[in-house]
Amino acid sequence: MKVIQLGLAEYSPIFHAMEAFTDARNERSEDELWVVEHPPVFTQGMAGKAEHLLARSNIPVVQIDRGGQITYHGPGQLVVYTLIDFKRRKISVRDLVSRLENSIIATLAEYDIAAAADPKRPGVYVDGKKIASLGLRIKRGAVYHGLALNVNMDLSPFRQINPCGYAGLEMTQIADLVQPAPSVADVAAKLTAHLQQQLRLPEKPAD
Repeated sequence: MKVIQLGLAEYSPIFHAMEAFTDARNERSEDELWVVEHPPVFTQGMAGKAEHLLARSNIPVVQIDRGGQITYHGPGQLVVYTLIDFKRRKISVRDLVSRLENSIIATLAEYDIAAAADPKRPGVYVDGKKIASLGLRIKRGAVYHGLALNVNMDLSPFRQINPCGYAGLEMTQIADLVQPAPSVADVAAKLTAHLQQQLRLPEKPAD
């Protein structure tokens, strides 16, 4: 599984590159993790409801094809796009989501942050506050989009929305829980290692 470092990049070109990668891949294509931060942007999932955007601002709203409602991306948030072949893993969507959540939980544990998943809503939470969001699309047997983990960012734009469709949901980040806050690069190295372990292909039986 290849890890691609994209630095700080505008959202829309990366979104279209994910679509193109997924459309072009075949059963021999190597899976990839794209590590990126985005300039401020709201993204709205396919079933997204307009009422979850509470206030307009100069932050653009981009309609995209993942599941889920509206969320926010900005500098200081670690985004990892999981461009993986879903069919060859022979797992359920719920199992895939759990593996992503478990990777985030294991990463946070390395900073002595006790986090947990919520069976009623995707994502990872610390004391009821959301620290990481997930949104996926499965197309042609492959997965794209991925996860966003709040590291050290301006959380105030989340107050312009109902995050992921939940009114009053509080957000948190690593920087609120650990001092000095780690760099996004440090968190990315730990998280991609856990993702590679959680998402590795099953061993082929010996002949």
